[in-house]
Amino acid sequence: MSPLYDSHCHLDAVEFEPDRRAVLARARDAGVARQLVPAVDRASWDAIRALCAAEPGLRPAYGLHPMFLDRHQPGYLDELSDWLEAERPAAVGECGLDFFVDGLDPDVQRLYFRRQLDLARDFDLPVVLHARRAVEEVIATLRQVGGLRGVVHSWSGSEEQARQLFDLGFCLGIGGPVTYERARRLRRTVASMPLDCLLLETDAPDQPDADWRGQRNEPARLRQVLDVVADLRGQPAAAIAEATSANALRLFG
Repeated sequence: MSPLYDSHCHLDAVEFEPDRRAVLARARDAGVARQLVPAVDRASWDAIRALCAAEPGLRPAYGLHPMFLDRHQPGYLDELSDWLEAERPAAVGECGLDFFVDGLDPDVQRLYFRRQLDLARDFDLPVVLHARRAVEEVIATLRQVGGLRGVVHSWSGSEEQARQLFDLGFCLGIGGPVTYERARRLRRTVASMPLDCLLLETDAPDQPDADWRGQRNEPARLRQVLDVVADLRGQPAAAIAEATSANALRLFG
């Protein structure tokens, strides 16, 4: 079977500090050869750069996450521009909009989101998007900016919203939530969506699969996501592994 690509894993997170090397070893033993490591704030960029330089198969993305507005400063957007020019990472992100968490100023979110989309377009980089109760506005903003590609990770929108994103050239990131039987709408989308728009992810240390609920997630668990996706689509796991890894390589390298 083709090596797997975890298209969204916060391997730099503090939860992995005690045993990060063991986590990486388990991932490789499970066939997860590549991982995209997206940033959430300015403070994480240096650590992600060092981690990805030290370990084979890791690719960095740099951005400012909408859930951490209290950590951001407008000047960091200028720093991000300089950082992208110097580092040429795999992607811009994680960025986006979150209208679910209370206390996150929507207009401030929009400021950071729009500027990061502009940077992604200007540097011809894909974007890694967070969209929680904000999918319609995210789609509208992508249309306004234009010339973008990337992934909406941890997909939770409707089938019609998914089709709009496919038309814009975007992929969907599918992870642990699809393994829960109650996720009927998500499962319908995954069963019928174009295979060339599908990415697998763990979002580790968050969003564990149904068999791992309540525990720290890690990239080795991508195999469980793969098996459920293959079953939903009625296709061999090897075919899903080959296609999703090719999709991630095409997008992120």
